[in-house]
Amino acid sequence: MGPLNMSSIATENAHREAERKRFAAMMLRSAELKRQLAESFADSVLAAVDLCETSLRAGGKLLFCGNGGSAADAQHLAAELLVRLRSRVARPSWPALSLALDPSTLTALGNDFGYEEIFARPLRGLGRKGDVLFAITTSGRSPNVVHALRAAREIGISSIGLLGGEGEPAASLCDLKLLVPDSETARVQECHIALGHAIVELLEDRLVALPINAATAG
Repeated sequence: MGPLNMSSIATENAHREAERKRFAAMMLRSAELKRQLAESFADSVLAAVDLCETSLRAGGKLLFCGNGGSAADAQHLAAELLVRLRSRVARPSWPALSLALDPSTLTALGNDFGYEEIFARPLRGLGRKGDVLFAITTSGRSPNVVHALRAAREIGISSIGLLGGEGEPAASLCDLKLLVPDSETARVQECHIALGHAIVELLEDRLVALPINAATAG
């Protein structure tokens, strides 16, 4: 084997080792962030569950909005409320809706009113006082999410922010904020879905232990 081939193999091995370290750093940072959430977010997560439980027991619904990966999280969490999170849990469907689902509506809104209104306008049509809005933005700066939060305040809809980065201006418009202390989009999104799953699982526990209809009848 000639010196050029040996050099190429050495370079490839060094590159491979750098990628291994990069992967390990990603996983360790994600784990560290979740450790921080476990230590400091329990009260905020329980407050979010309280808001959702109060709304559902009063006949309200949970709405979600976000862009890109956060739109996928909005759809994901709404589906787990409408269907169920855990296959072993027998429960009724609960009213939940992602505002980032309908391409015809989204493109009509973007065309007629501008992209900043794609969540606020349907929220005004679908939302009611007593509902809860989950506003998901990894930066806290998404203009259409900020507009939706302002609309929620006007209507009387409680808001929970799944945020990242500095969190502003969205953070100041949320009734409750869950601000992941990182600005890297991927790591923030990983924490957002973990927080969302925790909220839904705790909500399932409560509403299965004391179903909505039973609480109303009592």
